[in-house]
Amino acid sequence: MCLGVPGRVIEVHGATATVDFFGVRRETRLDVVDEPVGPGDYILNHVGFAIRKIPAHEIQETLALYELLLKEAEGDMMAADVRGEITASRDQGGEDA
Repeated sequence: MCLGVPGRVIEVHGATATVDFFGVRRETRLDVVDEPVGPGDYILNHVGFAIRKIPAHEIQETLALYELLLKEAEGDMMAADVRGEITASRDQGGEDA
């Protein structure tokens, strides 16, 4: 199964954007996203590519679902690995100050 991760666009730089994923900022490609995005928009990211702009009326529901998935996966090794990656990126300065 593949998982897309929702994130909020901070800045757009041509074909890439700086996107905030739950406090971790990453560069994301915009080549395949379904419509133009700008700062403040939310996208669904998969392996570094924005694959879809999340409509404004779906954002809160999407974020709540993602939080629920993380809570339900407490004992799951893959979820633990994702949490480890997030922690490591924060330790390396990936989190906003």
